[in-house]
Amino acid sequence: MTIKITFFIFLFFPLLLVAQTDTKQDKTLDLKPNSANDKKWYESISIRGYTQIRYNRILETNPRLNCEQCDRSWGDNGGFFIRRLRFIFFGQINKRVYFYIQPDFASSPSSDRLHFGQIRDAYFDLGLDDKNEFRFRIGQSKVPFGFENMQSSQNRLALDRNDALNSAVSNERDLGIFFYWAPQKVRELFADLVKSGLKGSGDYGVFALGAFNGQTANNPELNNNQHFVTRFSYPFKIKNQIIEAGIQGYTGKFVLTKANLSTGVKAATDLNYLDERLAASFILYPKPFGIQAEYNIGQGPQFNKITDSIELKDLKGGYILFNYQLNFKKHLIIPFTRYQYYQGGKKHEKDARSYEVDEYELGIEWQPSKQFELVCMYTISERRFEDFAKQNNFQAGKLLRIQAQINF
Repeated sequence: MTIKITFFIFLFFPLLLVAQTDTKQDKTLDLKPNSANDKKWYESISIRGYTQIRYNRILETNPRLNCEQCDRSWGDNGGFFIRRLRFIFFGQINKRVYFYIQPDFASSPSSDRLHFGQIRDAYFDLGLDDKNEFRFRIGQSKVPFGFENMQSSQNRLALDRNDALNSAVSNERDLGIFFYWAPQKVRELFADLVKSGLKGSGDYGVFALGAFNGQTANNPELNNNQHFVTRFSYPFKIKNQIIEAGIQGYTGKFVLTKANLSTGVKAATDLNYLDERLAASFILYPKPFGIQAEYNIGQGPQFNKITDSIELKDLKGGYILFNYQLNFKKHLIIPFTRYQYYQGGKKHEKDARSYEVDEYELGIEWQPSKQFELVCMYTISERRFEDFAKQNNFQAGKLLRIQAQINF
């Protein structure tokens, strides 16, 4: 309890200092005459977004092969599918205050319920210094765990995030408060890695430290026990190449919900399970050849078919992705391949479903302009995913997946 109180004092005390500083600054500003060049707060707001439409059934060999975590139009009865439809409202409305709101109008709570509106991000950043090198992020946002989790789906090459690290935080987000630090030059590099098309993750600081509910985005807290996360990730240049290496980890207790448990399955009396992971990341940005690799280990709830119970078990897995950027007559072409492996539970799914994933992907992204992207990806997959109702459920198959993306 003492550690927890100390942690929250560390997070919140600087906010009080900033609030007092901003109040003094506001009083000083009130004494000055209005300038014709001063912007109103609403003049600093921008809007952007993107839409992804997919079809996954070409050359499909096994309609029973699917992935609940990935794309709910995999497998039998899947058709054309709006994977994402997002509008992003953002702006630096004050020298030290930045806001970001992102709703998604194509959320799919289940395979037979598509295209619901749902908040993805709703947060503001509060800078602690004039350069905003030190800042707090407060609200619902991405939990700083993993590179590909931080990377926007608008920029990612593979159509879905890897099972191994993405199973840590469903939809990558949660409600909490996060402290970020990065020097101004590094913040500029983070931004440039996205703007230049090098598939960066965005600016989540060189160092991150935070507390969050732990039940994932758009879900209430269930045990008065927050998760804690920390991350260190640093990009550096070696001649023309840019490399980013990172390490991150989190710990907390996750609560299974009764609605997500089968009748007859055995579980802990209070439904609380230790949930902790440690991960390493390595990225060689594609100039023109690139490598992206991550691996994590940890513990979490997982269904055990031998005992028909949900137990605390070890988990492990990761992925490696190779890509190459080609510029041909103002067209950007990026061939890529990815291998991923995961062995462990998925706490967000029915009965903390047990998984063994062994999957290869071979794809190509074509960008005739910045406003349009087309991705074709051939997937060779072997998945064992088992819960109380589906035991000894091993599915293997191949399929060609296509996605059209519009950026605006």
